[in-house]
Amino acid sequence: MKVLVPIKRVIDYNVKARVKPDNTDVDLTNVKMAMNPFCEIAVEEAIRLKEAGTATEVIAVSIGDKACQEQLRTALALGADKAIHIQTDAKLESLHVAKLLAKLVDEHQPELVILGKQSIDSDNNQTGQMLAALTRRSQGTFASKMVIDGGKALVTREVDGGLQTLSLLLPAVVTTDLRLNEPRYASLPNIMKAKRKPLEVIEADTLGVNLTPRIELLKVEEPSKRQAGVIVDSVEELVSKLRNEAKVIS
Repeated sequence: MKVLVPIKRVIDYNVKARVKPDNTDVDLTNVKMAMNPFCEIAVEEAIRLKEAGTATEVIAVSIGDKACQEQLRTALALGADKAIHIQTDAKLESLHVAKLLAKLVDEHQPELVILGKQSIDSDNNQTGQMLAALTRRSQGTFASKMVIDGGKALVTREVDGGLQTLSLLLPAVVTTDLRLNEPRYASLPNIMKAKRKPLEVIEADTLGVNLTPRIELLKVEEPSKRQAGVIVDSVEELVSKLRNEAKVIS
């Protein structure tokens, strides 16, 4: 079984994002970048499938400028067999990414595509669902557990009422939630081996996907700062502040 794992380069989750002075976008100057945390979970799950003998090949793919190869090498060091970099400097939307990935799915025909449920920068939670629709595959989102049984994937997902288990016919698209697994760290020997693993570069323009933006970014602002709390002396004072100052009760 072949597994395709899309990954995304994002600002490291430990870094506080800054907005450009002209409010046109997020300032990425000298900012530490990393693999999206949900993508790390997807890579880990694919590697576990390979270690269990369920999967035979794990292919990592990333879309973006040349810097994305850093995260692809990380995926290779974690255990992926090969990597594909779809190179473009365009600012991509979820539908663009899904269409580019669909081209790779058509070419490589993986039985399973595992990707993070969302990225921590745009937080759209769209790409997996769009990819499943474009490739006409079964889909399971927000997976907290996954078991491959014959030609099916049993996906347990978190819903408002508790847990829901889906039986998906392969081929399928699965998006990962936080509780699916705990990603491993790459060892130094594997980091060295990753340098010799194949990394294919494909120009996005050659895949026949229209990358014209459909969304215009007007302005980026930092969230308003929270005001300091106050200690009240009585329930009556609390109710008065909620009614007259916060205006959350009438």
